[in-house]
Formats: sequence, C-alpha cells, structure tokens
Amino acid sequence: MALYGIGDLHLSLSGNKSMDVFGGAWEGYVDKLREGLSVIGPGDTTVLPGDLTWAMSLDENAVADFRFISEIPGRKILLKGNHDYWWSTAKKFYAFCENHGFSDMWVLNNNCWFYGDTAICGTRGWFYEEEKHGAHDEKVFRRELLRLEASLRAAGDHEKLCFLHYPPRFGAYRCQEIQDLLVRYGVTACYYGPLHGASHKAAFQGFWDGVKYQMLSADYLDFKPVKIME
Repeated sequence: MALYGIGDLHLSLSGNKSMDVFGGAWEGYVDKLREGLSVIGPGDTTVLPGDLTWAMSLDENAVADFRFISEIPGRKILLKGNHDYWWSTAKKFYAFCENHGFSDMWVLNNNCWFYGDTAICGTRGWFYEEEKHGAHDEKVFRRELLRLEASLRAAGDHEKLCFLHYPPRFGAYRCQEIQDLLVRYGVTACYYGPLHGASHKAAFQGFWDGVKYQMLSADYLDFKPVKIME
C-alpha cells in the first residue's frame, strides 16, 4: 500500500486540446502517463491536484478522460485546477461517475480524506497579489482560504498533508496567508502544481517554516507519480 501524487494530467482523449501540440516533454504524454501510472496498485491511493481534463463540462467529451483516471488502480482523490472547467458540485460528479461505472474517485473540497492515520487536506488555492488584482479575485482568494481551513479543521489532530493546485510560493511570489495556515495547523508537507516548462525553475521545493514543499506537475515528474508514503 502506498500514497502517490501527480498533477496536471491535461487529458483530452475525446477533445481537441491534446498537449502533444507543445512538443518536447508533452509529446506522447498520454502513453507516458500510462507507463508511469503502471506502478500504482489496487491497494494504493493517488492524489491528483487539478487540471485533470480539458473537458468543459461533464458530458460525453469528459467520459474518456475520466475513464482513463478511473482505470488507475486504487483510490483516486481529485482537486480542482484552474483549467477544470467541468467542475461543478461533488454531487454532480459522483452522479456522473455512477452513470458511467467509474469507481473509487473522491473529491477533495471543504473536507479531508485519510490515508491510514494521515489526513489528506487541500483546495485549489489562488494566485493573489492585492496590488495587481481586483475585488473579484480577492473574493475568490478569500473563499479558497476558507476552504483550506475547513479541510485542515476536518483533519483534527491527525498528521496533515496538504495538496494545492496553485503553488503558495513561486519565484518572488509568496502567499503568506496560505503559508500561515499550513504552519498554524501543523501541516508537515505541501504538494502542488501547475508549473510547466521554463516555470519549473521558479518552483520552490524544500522546507520553509517546518513545512516541506514539493511540485507534482506531470511534465516535471516525467509523467511518473511521486510515492509520498508507504
């Protein structure tokens, strides 16, 4: 049994937004994902922190992508990313899964899940710098802070891992409010995407205020999931 993480699958198996058009690491990425994900077994849990599919809604264009995800062995825990336009409510997603026979996929949103005694917490997060963004972005950002805190509170006194879509640190950018929440609730590690290509160089990885940060963008990982815990 193991806990894995990988983000930013960017699937488009029934659409026209294949990441193959970017070439480089993304060329043949679906086959690379199939090979990389083959290490995951039926007793494992995989956290997928956002940008799962380019599908615009939970219609037929989403079916092939979520079939791909469903076929990853074991439990899959899903977060919303900035390109997950299909995302609406957990109830609608679970109904979609039931209608298509997709199993063992669970939404992380205002809640937490457990891997043994370790709590898996998280939310999408947000890039927010007050001097650059307007009231709408601030509203979204504050809502994400509330969702993250709700998730951390749900974990109680358990050890906590946090999964975000947006990085709380990136180059010179700092999201102090999110970092403060991680420290306040005793989070031991924070995993995130969605940096690609040249942006990998600006990713912060390592320890800050006692929290370990690690990037899970699929292209950064050569499309192989990271084993986080046994």
